[in-house]
Amino acid sequence: MLRFAPSPIEDFNIGNLRVAIFNYIVSKQLNEDLVIRIEDIDVENIIEGKDKEIIELLNLFSIEYRNIVYQSDSLKYHQKIALQLMSQKKAFACFCSDDKLDELKQEAQVEGKIFSYDGFCETLSDETVLNTNAPFRIRIRKPDENIKFTDVLKGNLDYSPLEVDSFPILNQDKKPTYNYACAVDDMIMDISMVIRNENHISNTAKQIHVRNSLGYTKEVKYVHLLTILNAQTNKNISKEDNINSVKWLIDEGFLPSAIANYLVLLGNKTPKEIFSLEEAISWFKLEDISKEPAKFDINELKLINKKHLETIDDMRLSKILGFADNDIGKLAKLYLKDVSTIKELKEIIAAIFTEKTSSEDIKKEFGLVKKSLQKAPFFDNLAELEKYIEQETNLKNNDLSKVLKYILIGTHNGPNISDIYPLIKNYLGEIVK
Repeated sequence: MLRFAPSPIEDFNIGNLRVAIFNYIVSKQLNEDLVIRIEDIDVENIIEGKDKEIIELLNLFSIEYRNIVYQSDSLKYHQKIALQLMSQKKAFACFCSDDKLDELKQEAQVEGKIFSYDGFCETLSDETVLNTNAPFRIRIRKPDENIKFTDVLKGNLDYSPLEVDSFPILNQDKKPTYNYACAVDDMIMDISMVIRNENHISNTAKQIHVRNSLGYTKEVKYVHLLTILNAQTNKNISKEDNINSVKWLIDEGFLPSAIANYLVLLGNKTPKEIFSLEEAISWFKLEDISKEPAKFDINELKLINKKHLETIDDMRLSKILGFADNDIGKLAKLYLKDVSTIKELKEIIAAIFTEKTSSEDIKKEFGLVKKSLQKAPFFDNLAELEKYIEQETNLKNNDLSKVLKYILIGTHNGPNISDIYPLIKNYLGEIVK
């Protein structure tokens, strides 16, 4: 089983989405279930409704999963297993105050060392622990040997006992810490592979140590995806960058299929540039992902998005734009030479259906042509309509075409009116207001 474990303490970003997509693809390849695990133990920092937003976005990208679980629902297991570790002398009660721990961290920072718990409470007798009324947290004893594991992208990794440390597994409020809860949940869920971002790589050693301490021997494969850089700045994409937000990309008019396509393509060897997630399942290989940070370029995404819009079903595109007419889908595609997002297409279509006001260069002609259009009968082809307007206004050739185009689409630019008219002729009553 694989799991995607987002936390509802921040916006769903492109790094999260890439992890979700890769977990989905690999789960399909391995014919294993994918579970969504909402990591909600950091109660103080949870953003209300963020979990539902994450699920909605995953559904929007058609990422299939078996079910959704919340980490907080396993609290009793976290506590029970912590007590088991204590009874086996593999964990201990720590009465050190936050102030004392902060002091130790500052000392380590001044000395340029990795912070490591000094073991003050590790040797306390059971009697001392029982007779101490102060609040305490539970720490797991640091490993006796190095923790070694192999990452699919990064190769063999090795962490010393000092780096793993005697880290807390239960806080003073008896709620689990991240690494402990993650390790226990992966055991409970029988996870076989963990695909996540590289900022978790040091956590992996701690989580393996928890499982080792519990005698869990199942091998878990790890894949830590490298950071995504902003191609414009060549720096890590930050929370402040708009392109980091999946919701922002959707609101800006990028298709989920195009975003997914681009994230799989990013820093990867693929047999083709344009594809669906279903197609990627047949050839995707984790080993082909670049071992260098990928660069997210919004302009490249626009090109990918345009190509998806060019091939999308006309009726589907029409519905996305708020209609249910193949002709509106075809009309929108006429503009893809100059634009590349749904948002831009919506603005163009809205402009066509918006009442136009005359521009200075066609002020006199505008009124004449508009009036004739409003009383004109239905004409199936443009030539017949132009002939009718010519008789009504005495305008001819370019003078007529220029005004007619502006009244119909709100601009002198854009596709030829001869290509547009067949697609909007049934809407003239709404367009010419």
